[in-house]
Amino acid sequence: MSIETLQTYWWLIISLLGSLLVFLMFVQGGQTLIYTIGKTEPERKMLVNALGRKWEFTFTTLVTFGGAFFASFPLFYSTSFGGAYWVWMAILFPFIIQAVAYEFRSKPDNFLGHKTYEWFLIINGLLGTVLIGIAVATFFTGSAFSVNKSALTNLLDPAISRWQHPAHGLEAVLNWRNVALGLAVFFLSRVLGILYFMNTIDNEQIITRSKKQLLINTVPFLVCFVVFVLAILTMPGFAVRPQDGFIFGEPFKYFHNLIQMPLVLMMFAAGVVFVLLGVALPLLDHARNGSSGIWYAGAGTILTVFALFCMAGLNNTAYYPSTFNIQHSLTIRNSSSSHYTLTAMSYVSLLVPFVFAYIWYAWKAINSKKIDAAEMEEGGHTY
Repeated sequence: MSIETLQTYWWLIISLLGSLLVFLMFVQGGQTLIYTIGKTEPERKMLVNALGRKWEFTFTTLVTFGGAFFASFPLFYSTSFGGAYWVWMAILFPFIIQAVAYEFRSKPDNFLGHKTYEWFLIINGLLGTVLIGIAVATFFTGSAFSVNKSALTNLLDPAISRWQHPAHGLEAVLNWRNVALGLAVFFLSRVLGILYFMNTIDNEQIITRSKKQLLINTVPFLVCFVVFVLAILTMPGFAVRPQDGFIFGEPFKYFHNLIQMPLVLMMFAAGVVFVLLGVALPLLDHARNGSSGIWYAGAGTILTVFALFCMAGLNNTAYYPSTFNIQHSLTIRNSSSSHYTLTAMSYVSLLVPFVFAYIWYAWKAINSKKIDAAEMEEGGHTY
């Protein structure tokens, strides 16, 4: 395959991993609802144990997403992870305390107490979702960095990328478009978490509160998501001239991408419909459809986020724009690994379907029985 084909292939892999990560953040969303839906200690125990069954999937996907980005587009990795380190530290820290919480919350002689670790989970659910959404939004709005590949020849200071803002990534929170997507991801993760509870837990009080919270969180999600989508579809984008890689501003670039890539447009539209269907089914008739909402909304989330990644990086678009110097913006052409590396990695990627099959098998095996109060009283492994 040509290097252009390999670059596109690996951007699609990155897009798939990113969309799966957003779906799996139903764990983070559910964690922020521990005290809202769980009013008693036994109820909170059921909620935490339901989420504890799946938290490792999210953590593993986050690590895989970062690793795939590093291997396929190393210049992005060095620019963003090396320059915007404060925002990435702010993202990684909540995931570290999440792992600590699930490991030690139910340990004997837990001197910090259950509530301390439950607040760790809430912090992870809040910061993890909002900051990841903000970080992804910079694929459209840009960041203040410079790139100088000739710096490799400078033995005293060989850094290729340099961040041009003293906040090193945290300045992204000052852009309202970034915040809109961050809040959209936060409320979407709560919606998905609620649907997961309705799919996993057999408790009338929890189901009743979940149904109420579903509508409360869907409305702000839709508002924030529509605001972000309208903002990027009407703003100038960063187009790339394929002949020489020259980058220039193009009015309505992301709208053009959506129209000029009909398959992406269909995925985006189908994704939005599936998310709305996943919310509507349990609201209309929980007795029959309450357990299925997570699958419709989950599939819709994957399709929608996948389409957004395609809009950001394909159709001759700079996926990581530089607001410091537009010509330093990163594209899938100027930031990828070598042809040899991408080819070797492509053979490894053939194992991905087997990994997905294992995840599906593990999901079904762990979720073979719904959680109820009786199961919590029986003992066994708890989080």
